[in-house]
Amino acid sequence: MKKIETVRLAIVSSSFRAEVADNLEKNCLQTLQEKGIKKTQVTIVRVPGALEIPLLVGRLAKTKRYAAIITFGAIVKGKTYHFEQIADECIRGCMDVSWKYEVPVIFEVWAVYDLKDALERATRPVENKGVEAATSALAMIELLDEH
Repeated sequence: MKKIETVRLAIVSSSFRAEVADNLEKNCLQTLQEKGIKKTQVTIVRVPGALEIPLLVGRLAKTKRYAAIITFGAIVKGKTYHFEQIADECIRGCMDVSWKYEVPVIFEVWAVYDLKDALERATRPVENKGVEAATSALAMIELLDEH
């Protein structure tokens, strides 16, 4: 992998359901620091909601400054089809950016039926998704450097 002190990462999180993103970011940053990444190497951007995530991911990827971009958020099912529309377009947009700019976009924006499920995944001590996002980003950076 590139020298760890030169690696730049970005996190794009939804402000909507901030309690989920806050916990994921906290666990992600802690894991990155344990792996040698300083806070100054990570740019964190908050957007209003999940549908806005791909636009910011694209803007950051276009700069070519970031070796990986991590996304966090929760989309909770309501009584309308809106849930499916947001979830589908958010992941499609992020994957389009990943392909276009050849940058890993670690996708931890969950479509859940109950907010409790998202909070549980964001706060549990074992198999925490913030931790997994950090390790996935670093693994992808290494793989792309090798190939």
